[in-house]
Amino acid sequence: MTGSPTNGPGRAPSTNGSARTSANSPGQASFAALRGQLHEAATAFADGAGALEGILLGMVDDVDRAVREPLEIFPVCHHSPASALAMARRLREKQPKVVYLELCEDMAPLLDELRNCRLPVAVQAFASDVDGFPAEWAPLSVVAPITEASAEYQAIAYALDTPGVELVLVDRSSDHVFQWDSRHGERTPQEPPAPADGVPEPEAALHGEAVGVEIGDLRPRFAELEEHLLRRGKVRHWSEWWHQYVEVPLGDSDHEAYRQVMFLVGSLFRRLAPGDGDRVRVDEDRERYMWTRIREHLAAGGADPEDCLYVCGAFHAASRVEEFGVAGSGPFTISPRSATTWQHGLIPSSHTAIEAQFGLAPGSVSIAATQWAKNLKRTRVQPYRLAGQDGAKKPRAAKKAVPAVTAPPQEAAEDRLSGFLRRPPVLDTLDEAELLGWSVDIVRAARRSGYLASTADAIAVFETSILLAGMRDRAKPTPYDFQDAAITCIEKDAVPGRRDVRRLVEIMMGGDRIGRVGYDALPPLARDVHDRLAPLELKLQQRGVQRALLDMNSRPELGKCSDVLWMLRRLMPHGAARPIMGERKLGERSIQESWDLALGTHQRALIELGYEGVSIEQVLEQRLRRDAYGPRATTAGVLAAVEDATLYLGGRRLADELGARALEVLAAERTVDGAPEVLRRVRGLLAYYRTAEPVLPPWVESFVKAGYAHYCTLLPTAFTDEEATVGQVAAMLGFLFSMESLALSLGCDRAQLELAVAQSRPTDPERTALLWAAQVQLGALSRAELRERCGELLANPMVVPAYPRYLSGFVHALVPVPGLADVVVEAVSNAFGRLPDPVLLPWLPSLITTLRAGAADLAPVLIREAGRTFPARLAALDTWVPPWREAPETGAPGGARTRAAGGGSRGAALLFAHPGTLDAVAGLLGCDGTWAAPDGEPAGPAGAVLTGRHPATAIAWESLLTGA
Repeated sequence: MTGSPTNGPGRAPSTNGSARTSANSPGQASFAALRGQLHEAATAFADGAGALEGILLGMVDDVDRAVREPLEIFPVCHHSPASALAMARRLREKQPKVVYLELCEDMAPLLDELRNCRLPVAVQAFASDVDGFPAEWAPLSVVAPITEASAEYQAIAYALDTPGVELVLVDRSSDHVFQWDSRHGERTPQEPPAPADGVPEPEAALHGEAVGVEIGDLRPRFAELEEHLLRRGKVRHWSEWWHQYVEVPLGDSDHEAYRQVMFLVGSLFRRLAPGDGDRVRVDEDRERYMWTRIREHLAAGGADPEDCLYVCGAFHAASRVEEFGVAGSGPFTISPRSATTWQHGLIPSSHTAIEAQFGLAPGSVSIAATQWAKNLKRTRVQPYRLAGQDGAKKPRAAKKAVPAVTAPPQEAAEDRLSGFLRRPPVLDTLDEAELLGWSVDIVRAARRSGYLASTADAIAVFETSILLAGMRDRAKPTPYDFQDAAITCIEKDAVPGRRDVRRLVEIMMGGDRIGRVGYDALPPLARDVHDRLAPLELKLQQRGVQRALLDMNSRPELGKCSDVLWMLRRLMPHGAARPIMGERKLGERSIQESWDLALGTHQRALIELGYEGVSIEQVLEQRLRRDAYGPRATTAGVLAAVEDATLYLGGRRLADELGARALEVLAAERTVDGAPEVLRRVRGLLAYYRTAEPVLPPWVESFVKAGYAHYCTLLPTAFTDEEATVGQVAAMLGFLFSMESLALSLGCDRAQLELAVAQSRPTDPERTALLWAAQVQLGALSRAELRERCGELLANPMVVPAYPRYLSGFVHALVPVPGLADVVVEAVSNAFGRLPDPVLLPWLPSLITTLRAGAADLAPVLIREAGRTFPARLAALDTWVPPWREAPETGAPGGARTRAAGGGSRGAALLFAHPGTLDAVAGLLGCDGTWAAPDGEPAGPAGAVLTGRHPATAIAWESLLTGA
């Protein structure tokens, strides 16, 4: 099997199941000559009969046992054109009434939907909610890709379109795939191989992270054996070896020769497999499972094994388990399935996805598709195709059926292996026209991709292909020889475009054919999406990006399409539905939108959405609930779910439920990691409800009350916690100060916040500055005192290096106390004005990096304040006096209170001129008293009491009026 390519003998008269006999002595004598030859070879090469003889003779025993089985076993290789050709030929000769197929038994109902698809596609079993498996495995996915150049598709098409034929899937169910995976660790996820240029093809991910069902997996599991075969065969990878030494020779062989060779290869790989107990146990359990199901079906239906055909991988055909055969007697109990609910459907597949999932060489499936077409043209075998198959030709007029040609019964299966293995290779002659066409086509494709290829390169590729084939003992260059020659002659030192020469050869040989699931085979959710997007008048099933323009002003019915697109953007991968113009926020709706849609490219994701529900609204609601009630749910995440429920689903039912859940999660949190996101979400929801609803939802009021008490409790700890960032502490203060008025109106006590601030004892500069800002907001520290402290920091040489961190804290303080923007601008300006250059220049990079890293989003606030403070023209700078250098406030620390109460400020004058507002507030609070006019005479009711007790109001008005 490792020498030059060998072609089998000419086609012998066709045989059917009657050519096989039961296990008897004549059957044993059928391979007597081959046994004798192998015994002599083992003696000669191994210096005596021993282990080698046991392996060689054991392989013959495996072939003999499989051939003599009354139920005809048809061994196949995964996506092999030779297997598909032999299958099509055998089905027309034998016309079996029952076809047993190695495929997950729970996938049977989906097979009839293949006629609504364009191959290649994959039959998928999917489970998002697992019961009985580890939670980290979810979602579970099993796929079985099907191509036209595969024996399993020929069997499926024959069974579904032939009256009276029954198709029975006998392999383990999708649930058992993961049951056995759990016991034996069979699951080994692999990363899909990247192309030579390092950029992975998007089609390689069409199967996602699904576990592939290997139908006819035939590859050595003994690394040394595979390395030996590749080295002796002078090929690079296993796909090339199989194509050269098995695929091509078996293309013209008869049925019995094909079976015996495949049995022999399967037995060789099985006997030389390493003693991996887990892997071997799984393989044997699969074989026991399949033969148990076959015997159960035969017993229940009463079918004659002579009228049946068992299609399985050659590796499993050479089985030695006790359950083998219709007469097997070994006991095997099939375990019940778990409680996991499985969904089934069809997803698009591609040649690249199949190669990536099953470890095949890039381009091998495309080359197999080309070889399949050449085999059909050469042998004129009529393949089976499902009626109505997408892309199929119209069926010809029905002809009179020709009875199958049968051979007379034989006493034993004829030995075809001896002749096949001893026949000298029949070398294919060079097809110069074909090779010349390949050379011209690859140069044309290379020029389109940016290569500087010419006619001389085409000649070089032609000659180099012949040279490489000769060096590898081949008379005719294979597609792999041609690919190596093209890479050598055209691809020099760089790839000018997106594709390299290797990829160009693959495309030229047949391309990465990508399947498509038809509308009728889609799940209800996917069909509903296509129906609801029908007003867009786009061909959404086509691959590629399509532009959709929505003008809801002139066509109001497109508003429903917009709702669907926004939900698809939320549920599907990036790129499936991407908005170009328009946005959707709380309280905002665009009247014109532009979208880039690629639903055909992301058809698998849309189909998998259909496994979760019957409409996208249902799926979205389920996902929002799962996020909110999951074990890792955070307050910010639940508030995001509330916002999404309001944006996409409308109504108050789900939003109120998730809001109540946010309250529960907040009460259970003991950290402040999500405080910035919580502040942003709550502010947005409050703004929306205050404008869109007559009253606030009850959960919002409860959340504000609970949040106020919660953050007051955590505030002293957060100021000293090293794991909490200054931004998180600032967000806590922002929640407390911005929600203070609402929280106090709902019954909260402001003394709780004052006590929390008083108990805070930060040690680092950033949090110290943040605490000072909080004290200013609470009235415990005046702005003049804050300015004095900043001046003391600049005057202390030991503190100057840490001054940028104080500024960073002041910038973060703009979140809870935005009115301090002028103080921050003053602090920065004083630093630039007072520090000498030897100190300022080393200090400046630290200031820039600190502000950029910790407060980049707050820089616009400072810029606007600086623009308002500093003069707009250069000429005015000479006479400009900073506001903080104007006449200071008069009086001692209580001067502010004196100014407010005595009417020395414009804010107090405004209150005296319009006392109605303050009187109303005083009446609500139950304050009694009279106004005191500037001359000391009584002038009004209790508003003056409030002004005296709370002078900050008057000072704030003065700041707004004077800009100071």
